[in-house]
Amino acid sequence: MTPVYLRPNAFVEPLFNRWYAWPYLVSPMTAAMYVESLHLPLLESFLANPRMHVAALSNPEMAGGPFVGHGEASAPAVARLLQETRRASAPLLEFAAAVRELTKILAERADGCSLQSVYSAVPEALRGFVELVYDVNHHASIRFLEPLLYRSRFFDESAQSVLLSLVGGDDRAFVFNTPRLEEGGGLRLDLPYRSEALDALFRMREHARPLAFAREALGVAESSGGNFERLFTDRPPRLQSLPPSSGVRVRYFGHACVLVETRGTSVLTDPLIPYEHGAGIPRYSWSDLPASIDYALITHAHQDHCMLETLLQLRHRIRNIVVPRNSGGGLADPSLKLILEAAGFRNVYELDELGEIATPGGSITAVPFLGEHGDLNIRSKTTYLVKLLGRSFLFCADSNAFEPAIYDHLRDLLAGLDAVFVGMECEGAPMSWMYGPVLTAPLARRMDQSRRLDASDCERAMAMVERLRPRSAYVYAMGSEPWLGYLTSIHYTEQSRPIVQSRAFVAACEAAGVPAAVLHGSSEMSFA
Repeated sequence: MTPVYLRPNAFVEPLFNRWYAWPYLVSPMTAAMYVESLHLPLLESFLANPRMHVAALSNPEMAGGPFVGHGEASAPAVARLLQETRRASAPLLEFAAAVRELTKILAERADGCSLQSVYSAVPEALRGFVELVYDVNHHASIRFLEPLLYRSRFFDESAQSVLLSLVGGDDRAFVFNTPRLEEGGGLRLDLPYRSEALDALFRMREHARPLAFAREALGVAESSGGNFERLFTDRPPRLQSLPPSSGVRVRYFGHACVLVETRGTSVLTDPLIPYEHGAGIPRYSWSDLPASIDYALITHAHQDHCMLETLLQLRHRIRNIVVPRNSGGGLADPSLKLILEAAGFRNVYELDELGEIATPGGSITAVPFLGEHGDLNIRSKTTYLVKLLGRSFLFCADSNAFEPAIYDHLRDLLAGLDAVFVGMECEGAPMSWMYGPVLTAPLARRMDQSRRLDASDCERAMAMVERLRPRSAYVYAMGSEPWLGYLTSIHYTEQSRPIVQSRAFVAACEAAGVPAAVLHGSSEMSFA
């Protein structure tokens, strides 16, 4: 048979109970809370009034809101999904109910004295999976023994599947509020994320194989129809990009995804690769990546920075994946190492703050990351200092520099930066937009509006630049690329605060003698 390639616009959507999967739907302890407090209520709300959901989503400003993006005719399919979710996710719903019950028990019984007597009241579902602890102010909380949960009935890979399809433009609908139904397009396969069949499939982007090989690897029947065949082509992809012959090359792929590459080493931050479909603004895509990615760096677990869709497609190329070290067992802060290992990644390394990994020709250092997490005690976040061939780059992701004194303490470590990459999505959603399902106490609106998921504004970003004096500064991680709407639902105007603030930052940098720019789409910088 004629060998074929996977098309450059073919993609996989990882699904959990038919919902678009992100890290918090892999960890059992957080998946339970999102099923209970987000997925089921959304389905119930849609069935109670589908017209309201349709009407709400006719307004583009409501794209990221709690509205299911299906029409009234899909109500029977949504009802079937609701019934199946209640049945299949019964263990997770039991877990979530037990968490809320134990939280209430601690509020009533934890008075600063020993917690040992409380263990007899721990709900059966949580027995042996939790430790009850006080902080130094004698406030009681639950510490989950998270590795054990991956060995329990609460971790069920049968909830995982993948949806294979083609993308024809940059206008994908927002994915986090709408489950995939059987009547939709694409080809859904009941494969866990860790399936090596996915690696075999995505190797076919560069290496042609017979269509029968792909069918056998994925378990796709001959009767699958055209949804499978159309994923492939006999046309070879663009020639793969060669590494720089000397010095350091930095390529911006959009959002917080940046490739730092020398002739011998490649480092990719927060992988999120746009697709080639022949439309839209110029971009780098799969052929612009090296055949092997030495280090993939994940700054934090938010949906647009730890992107399972992209990571699964790159897994066969990634030699090492680096994540921030987890604080251990907090309900709002699942371990990224455990999540990625459960998703089939090998060589996952955790870095403590100021921890360092030696690389050929340089090093990778974890630097403290403040803010953007609604003041929750989230340790699974870090920025990275990447040094290669005597050049150094700081990737701040969504860090909010509201306490610039930290950079006074880091001045020696960060001296001589060639470039700093600063996230300036400074408006941010209310904290509950992401973390609402894991909260176990009521949240007043004034609290929610105050504790936003925001990055630096001009004043804060300049306070960092003034202390570190980098040779150049770049604004990135703005969510402004046209292909990111399905993740961020962001639609900026010229008057949007992040746009105004980022332009003011560039002007302030230039006035201070620091060349600066707002990155958008694709860019390349060379450091000889």
